[in-house]
Amino acid sequence: MNSHNRQLIFTGSYASTGESGVEVFEFNAEAGGTLLRLDGVQGLTNPTFLNVDATASRLYAIAEKSNGAGGKEGEVVTFRIDPKSGTLEELGRLTTMPAAGTAQTTTCHIARDPQRPFVIVCSYHGGSIGLIELDEDKLASRLTDVAQHSGHGSHPERQDRPHPHSAVFSPDGNYVFVSDLGLDLIRSYRINAEAKTLEAHKDTKLHAGAGPRHFVFHPDGRSAYVINEVDSTVTSFTYEPETGTLHPVSTVSTLPEDFIGENICAEIALSQDGSYLYGSNRGHDSLVVYKVDSATAEISVIEHVPTRGGHPRHFALTADGGYLIVANRDANNLVVFTVDAQSGRLDFTGNTAEVSKPVCVKPVIFQG
Repeated sequence: MNSHNRQLIFTGSYASTGESGVEVFEFNAEAGGTLLRLDGVQGLTNPTFLNVDATASRLYAIAEKSNGAGGKEGEVVTFRIDPKSGTLEELGRLTTMPAAGTAQTTTCHIARDPQRPFVIVCSYHGGSIGLIELDEDKLASRLTDVAQHSGHGSHPERQDRPHPHSAVFSPDGNYVFVSDLGLDLIRSYRINAEAKTLEAHKDTKLHAGAGPRHFVFHPDGRSAYVINEVDSTVTSFTYEPETGTLHPVSTVSTLPEDFIGENICAEIALSQDGSYLYGSNRGHDSLVVYKVDSATAEISVIEHVPTRGGHPRHFALTADGGYLIVANRDANNLVVFTVDAQSGRLDFTGNTAEVSKPVCVKPVIFQG
């Protein structure tokens, strides 16, 4: 890595307007993976998930607000990033999906189109996804379309209605895949850039009671993996980029065979070379590490690693792939692990940082 490059870590969290909900840290790999806090932003309610555009020096945070009629609705807040100081400047706010009456249309995830000036937000409670246009200054400027999901799954409490939980673009940017925890499916869309609309493409059904949450593509673009929150499993797929089609391959537990207790899953990520897959367990409070067979998309468990904190809501690999940072919501901390490139195994560095109720962690390299 160029010595002039700087790696910043952005975190989102559950927070009131009087708390620092978005924070910025400098990550120092040469010092063994230390975290130095540089900035924090107040004035947002529950800025839980983030997206960062390093090229444009923009950060997009979801947040929520009252609609004045007893309901809650989502908003997207755009920030300018100063890479030299690591500070954030708010540029604007946009209501994403207005709520009628006492309804909740708060959002849980945001993704940026790699090809076109759009971001997509998912409303877990509203059962919908929203397409938002970015203006010339890369500010979230206008909600142009909403796709509403309908139906329910098999779990009486967790799947009584649709719950879109994430949106992930295919490597070529032609499709966006929405994991719906409530419907046990992954629905793909195309973006019609001219009409500024979402066009449903295909549905990929999962087994009953799975609860797909977050989704990731292999670096070679020929396989994909989803972590299922409700039944603590990972399902792998082969992928046809020409048609945007997923083919289920296998489903593997995220838990040790002897574990007894309540658990739900959260985040999933692949190593840079696609050889290893990681997933987080909330309840067992661990990271599961899998070996990936890229030719078949089969996965096999290597180890389970305690996250040194309760409820690992999110984690991310650093830009060089040498470290993994876990956000433990209930322990109010970030925990740094080294990643062994040869085995995929994780080792605690001894480095942590205090963050109140962290939900999202985003490492980003800024070119010096």
